[in-house]
Amino acid sequence: MASHAANLWVLLGLGIAGILLATKKLKKTIREDFGAFIDKLLLLPPPQPAPPKAPHPLTGLSFAVSDLFDIQGYVTGFGHPDWVRTHEAASSTCPVVSTLVEGGATCVGKTVVDELAFSISGENKHYDSPTNPAAPSRIPGGACSGAAVAVATNAVDFALGIDTVGGVRVPAGYCGVLGFKFSHGAVSNTGIIPVSSSLDSVGWFARDPTTLRRVGHVLLQLPFATQRNPRQIILAGDYFQLLKIPVDRITQVVIKSAEKLFGRQLLKHQNLESYFEAKVPSLKELTRAKASDNTNVPTSRLLANVVQLLQRHEFLKNHGDWINTVKPAIDPVISSQVCENPELTNEEVENLNAIRNQMRVAIGSLLKDDGILVVPTMPVVPPKLGSKEITSEDYQNRASSLLSIASISGCCQVTVPLGYHEKCPVSVSFIARHGGDRFLLDTVQTMYATLQEQSTIVADPKSSKKTISQEELAEIAKEKGNQAFKEKQWPKAITLYSDAIKLSDKNATYYSNRAAAYLALGSFVLAEEDCTKAITLDKKNVKAYLRRGTAREMLGYYKEAIDDFKYALVLEPNNKRAALSAQRLQKDFQ
Repeated sequence: MASHAANLWVLLGLGIAGILLATKKLKKTIREDFGAFIDKLLLLPPPQPAPPKAPHPLTGLSFAVSDLFDIQGYVTGFGHPDWVRTHEAASSTCPVVSTLVEGGATCVGKTVVDELAFSISGENKHYDSPTNPAAPSRIPGGACSGAAVAVATNAVDFALGIDTVGGVRVPAGYCGVLGFKFSHGAVSNTGIIPVSSSLDSVGWFARDPTTLRRVGHVLLQLPFATQRNPRQIILAGDYFQLLKIPVDRITQVVIKSAEKLFGRQLLKHQNLESYFEAKVPSLKELTRAKASDNTNVPTSRLLANVVQLLQRHEFLKNHGDWINTVKPAIDPVISSQVCENPELTNEEVENLNAIRNQMRVAIGSLLKDDGILVVPTMPVVPPKLGSKEITSEDYQNRASSLLSIASISGCCQVTVPLGYHEKCPVSVSFIARHGGDRFLLDTVQTMYATLQEQSTIVADPKSSKKTISQEELAEIAKEKGNQAFKEKQWPKAITLYSDAIKLSDKNATYYSNRAAAYLALGSFVLAEEDCTKAITLDKKNVKAYLRRGTAREMLGYYKEAIDDFKYALVLEPNNKRAALSAQRLQKDFQ
């Protein structure tokens, strides 16, 4: 196959500013990457712009893409060798991938997906299924298993996937990393193989909330704005009853984190069953659900059936002709879901679309612009490889019920890891209204460190007595960071300051020091964010004002930069750097 030819260089014209990217195809490594990659390659970012323009926002980051995204010169594999055999190499690169490369990130490979990206198990009989690094005897989750594994093993900083019925959210939860599903339509799906067009959403994986947010901002092409906090956090009590692990292992982490950060008044509990029943009247007309003869079918199960019917209908609409013509060998479980059910009538399709629209309105009405809905990501820890649990009706029903809310409504959702239960990763999911992607990214950024801290305490109550030692460890990490900074080892300094923040996230100095390292690297957006956090924690931190002023000046926010330098002068009237910077900017600004 052409995509496996060694040492072949392909020049990729991305069409924007005539940027040319070099693509180097490498031989597939066997198991060294935990089976995550299907192809190794290099898409190199363009040169940095000349000062005073800001450097590319994703400079220094590497990423991989699930084998659903077109890259010029490669056949997009869709998790099936017969698809590769019957399709030509892509003639252009997917715009989402191009945007990230133009943003400064380096693409290093394509990763394994489930067969035809249709399941959520992460197992693919045609290729070596990726190994879950967090629990090697357990499934990694799918459809975008390879991308999650690549991030979890530190092979890349982030990775792209497609989430139709959980393709990003499930492997993120099972592999213990962050996974974000965009609102449907927030980012273009051009150059991506469709699974179910009305459900498919671009998503990505990352190990930390800062990287997650940086990638999201680049893909959404967002301007600078102040970070927002939630004003209501709603726990879906009835959906937590679908869990097969102790409910408190998840809910208490969220509750204690919210109380610590925002106060108890933000927390609310909602029975979604009765809410959806009242707000989504078209559900009553659903007659094709598997258990529709039973009048006591919960709305969560009906919504799951809606998602499954839409997924199957649109999948066949997109790929039915190929399946009938090529007659590929398809896994029996997938084949039974895709091919052995009767077609939907136009009236039935219209009703499914009505349910989708009503669900989006219902979630928007519940959450508004400042609300977060909290649900379990999956009902159980990752099932064992090859176990019957994966195909059991109980597992499928519980999982699809939890995943259906964001799938059918098109809302954005993020999977947040919460450590381990019985040596397996566990997670929680936050959902925001359709179009609330930026707000959801802000919320993860704000809550992540506290969620990890509370997760440790809930899992091991004795750990709460280790606060002092953690603070001492944080100081040690900071001092090591200072030494790396003096030696001009900026990335190392950032890593060490980040370690200090993870251990003690209420220390303004750690954020301010990391901002200095970001400034040295030219990462002005991140420097500005860290300084703002430092100032929030300590309003008299002069260095934070000075560094934020510098970052804002480089970003072109001159008025805000002047304000920062002036406030630094208020705190230290004899600070020459603040005085000179303010005078110079005022002169230029006038």
